[in-house]
Amino acid sequence: MNSRAAAPLLATPYLLWMLAAFAAPLGVVALLSVQESPEIFAPLSFIPSGVQYTDLATDPFSRRTILRTLALGASVTLASAILGYPIALWLTRLPPRWRPLGFACVLVPLLTNVVVRSLGIILLLAPGGLVSNLLAFLGLPRVNLLFGWFAVGLALTQVFLPYMVLALYDVLEAQEKRLAEAAAGLGAGPAVTFFRVTLPLSLQGLRAGLVLVFLLASTAYVSATLVGGRQVMVSGMVVLKEGLEILNYPAASALAMVMLGASVLGTLLIGRAILLATPWTVGRAPRRLPALPPALRRGLVVALEAIGPLVSRLLLGIALLLLLFPLVLVAVSSFNDSPQATVAQWLGFTWRWYAAVLGNERYLGDAWVSLQLALAATGVSLLIALPAALALARGTFPGREALAAFFMLPLALPGIAIGLGMLRLLQWFTLLPAFLGILAVHVVLVAPFMLAMLRASVAGLDRGLEEAASGLGAPPLRVFQRVVLPQLAPGIAVACLIGFLISFGEVTVTAFLTTARLQTLPVRIYAEAAFSLENTVNAISTVFILVTVLLLLAMHRLVPLDRVWRR
Repeated sequence: MNSRAAAPLLATPYLLWMLAAFAAPLGVVALLSVQESPEIFAPLSFIPSGVQYTDLATDPFSRRTILRTLALGASVTLASAILGYPIALWLTRLPPRWRPLGFACVLVPLLTNVVVRSLGIILLLAPGGLVSNLLAFLGLPRVNLLFGWFAVGLALTQVFLPYMVLALYDVLEAQEKRLAEAAAGLGAGPAVTFFRVTLPLSLQGLRAGLVLVFLLASTAYVSATLVGGRQVMVSGMVVLKEGLEILNYPAASALAMVMLGASVLGTLLIGRAILLATPWTVGRAPRRLPALPPALRRGLVVALEAIGPLVSRLLLGIALLLLLFPLVLVAVSSFNDSPQATVAQWLGFTWRWYAAVLGNERYLGDAWVSLQLALAATGVSLLIALPAALALARGTFPGREALAAFFMLPLALPGIAIGLGMLRLLQWFTLLPAFLGILAVHVVLVAPFMLAMLRASVAGLDRGLEEAASGLGAPPLRVFQRVVLPQLAPGIAVACLIGFLISFGEVTVTAFLTTARLQTLPVRIYAEAAFSLENTVNAISTVFILVTVLLLLAMHRLVPLDRVWRR
């Protein structure tokens, strides 16, 4: 296991799966994007053509859609950073006994289906909803905030804020606490300490959060479809429409590749900006900013110290409400005696929507498909991720970190490109069952999360126990079974629970691959929320929330929630 030859072999199954279910679909999308003819039955040409890219560049609608989508992604990223810092700092300052509860406030929204969270935003902003009634109470005119860019941005911020919080928490928790104490001892207040000590030392974590949120927000389409009411057009919606409705795969692929290129460019720009802000990481002296007049500087410090704590508490309250309150609204609305899911006005208590769900064979059949898919994806991901984690955590072979970065790549590239490529592969290779195609993509989406958690668990193993067992004559397989595996059991269980929840609630990529005979429950909810809007959607969404909470409680009994995402 520790030899240079054995370690790469352990990572081989993961690598082969990535090549088949990740690299191959992306290659298909790249090939389709350079086809000249948009006809679905046109023969493939291996002579590249720039017709599709030229059409995108010369079409005002396409240019406008791409620029607006990127602007939306940048806005959501900025909002997530502003709201993420107060939550991450709050988590680091919570007493140990309360920290798992604080993490539950982040993990429950993170692991709840994106359609469910979007429904909560709809109920929050709907006419007659909380925001509308609050405006009326304050004497302001009621404003319909739904079906606009603000609503979509708010929904995406709610969806991706947990990623920013977790990225920031990693670096904030690792910071030396005595630095803040030293700053306070030198007379610095909380605001000055944050801007002069905490913020500069956390910029590497901020970079990870900015990159991840920007990549996800700039390619998302589910929340835009639901909260935007199909009046806010983003690039992901155009890819879905071109690929699934018009069947213009070259145009859809070209747009997906353009968004991929824009995402990579955005990542490079973020990295460059953070590098300029942290020159000491590359051995350069920090640049001195022009000195402010002493009186102005003292006034600025006094103002920051006066309003800083208030602003921090206000942002913390807004962030927690944004994460949790939409889920509460969905749960409450599931008991509302209203025929429409988006009616926020309370009309009476009823259980009939749950009865309708339990009596609906389509829901039960789709739930069974989702359960089978999630269990299979979790099992396959464990089989390939555990050996890969052992190889990456203990191997010393050349290119180890490059291989680890490649394994994490699905988290950093648009899922719509993977879904579109796999859809085309399934159409070419008709003998491959649709279930296996969806399973292959789900493993690609789930395995990186499980690999990251399992790698951390392997790195924390006590090597002394293994050496003692080997010294007593136990062969390597027996050492793994009797020493290594029992130590990894809690980490394996937690990774499997996280993988199960991610797979069970996935809709962004799965929507490309489901068929009339093979539908998952999240895709069913997405379709009904986008068209029928019956209140059964809130009932089944509440079941999703309840299942997530129960599984997180089970996870907490194995590993405290504040240690689940610790790297």
